[in-house]
Amino acid sequence: MVQPAKLALEDGTVYAGTSIGADGEVNGEVCFNTSMTGYQEILTDPSYRGQIVTMTYPQIGNYGVNAIDHESSRPHLAGFVVREHSRIKSNFRSEGALSDFLKHWGVVAIESIDTRALVRRIRSQGAMRGVLSTIDLDDDRLVAKAQASPGLVGRDLVREVMPSEAATWDETLSEWTHLNAEFGMRNSEWNNPQSAIRNPHSFHVVALDYGMKWNIPRHLVDRGCRVTVLPGDSTAEAVLACRPDGVFLSNGPGDPEPLDYAIGTIRELLGKQPIFGICLGHQLLSLACGAKTFKMKFGHRGANQPVQHLADGKVEITSQNHGFAVDEDTLPSALEVTHRSLNDGTIEGVRHREVDAFSVQYHPEASAGPHDSHYLFEQFMQSLAAHGLATK
Repeated sequence: MVQPAKLALEDGTVYAGTSIGADGEVNGEVCFNTSMTGYQEILTDPSYRGQIVTMTYPQIGNYGVNAIDHESSRPHLAGFVVREHSRIKSNFRSEGALSDFLKHWGVVAIESIDTRALVRRIRSQGAMRGVLSTIDLDDDRLVAKAQASPGLVGRDLVREVMPSEAATWDETLSEWTHLNAEFGMRNSEWNNPQSAIRNPHSFHVVALDYGMKWNIPRHLVDRGCRVTVLPGDSTAEAVLACRPDGVFLSNGPGDPEPLDYAIGTIRELLGKQPIFGICLGHQLLSLACGAKTFKMKFGHRGANQPVQHLADGKVEITSQNHGFAVDEDTLPSALEVTHRSLNDGTIEGVRHREVDAFSVQYHPEASAGPHDSHYLFEQFMQSLAAHGLATK
């Protein structure tokens, strides 16, 4: 039986469609992602906490889902919006249908709406609060609920997704990641016997988990690192007690400015060990150095975002997911911009001029996504090696 569903925006717009997920009602910021593949990774990315995600690619679900491609233990987004849901699972790796996955995890999802019109509205007016429901189909009530929903600014969503205790990570990249890289990478690090991927040194990296995608520690372990994962609210004292060779700052959801506990910890760690941050970790590193962040009109979300590496002028095609960015007008002199978005000129990477710390706004670990930016993990390995030699 077809179950009707509706998506209402705070500006009064209502889209009617049919349910492909669980029954229920959710609110969140409505955003869009331009990726053609990787819907399972998007669904299980903790960075989407508090958001209703719209896929711009018209048909979603055509290769099913499987356990290997999870980026966390479960979906974290508020809701899911697609133009057409495919009921055919055309992939030998598939272990189930997308709709069954959504229902199993209680994800409210809708299909058969005009996603082009929705995305055009978001691009022109900016990301908006919304309500997605299968249980209340009254337009006026849904719009009122959207207008009353909390949004993202000022909320601490990290505490809703970060782990509660420390853990050791030992899982490596899957064989499919290696095969994709062999055929898809711009550089040849995966086929180069001199590559640092299988690093002879067993560096110990402490990863501060603010909602970390699992492919990040997989990359670190694949490069010979021993990885200890700590909750994102850990103190600098707790990090240093692990005696790490370096510290990683993970991705995560929402507004970075309310996260005083994380900013304070990073500020205390600067100069003590090499630091590498991704996405939210990039924003937190910048805030710890004195910069500010701002909410973008509709953010960057997709696996096809062009970024220029300023040192050599090369362009990387990157995977991104962020609705906040570092404000360049507030950037302290200690930070140098290393990467810039070619779509809107916003900062995509920084490095500290005085201590060993760098970060990027995009996702070099992306799966499924481009591999142009894997060199950043090698850069981190080089930082760990150099720091180890300097402190001997």
